[in-house]
Amino acid sequence: MLQRYIRAIAGSLILISLLLAIYVNINWLWFTAFVGANLLQSSITKWCLMEDILKKFGIKE
Repeated sequence: MLQRYIRAIAGSLILISLLLAIYVNINWLWFTAFVGANLLQSSITKWCLMEDILKKFGIKE
């Protein structure tokens, strides 16, 4: 359950930032890169800040 939320949030943030880059300002691609870098970091270190945040909101694994 928790992993589904993390994937949904990450995917939504990437799509939103891509739309913002197209329609508002190209610099929103930096946010897309930030989300991608965090996904890569969490796959290497097995630690995810979004996971910690969701656990504090009471989302169960």
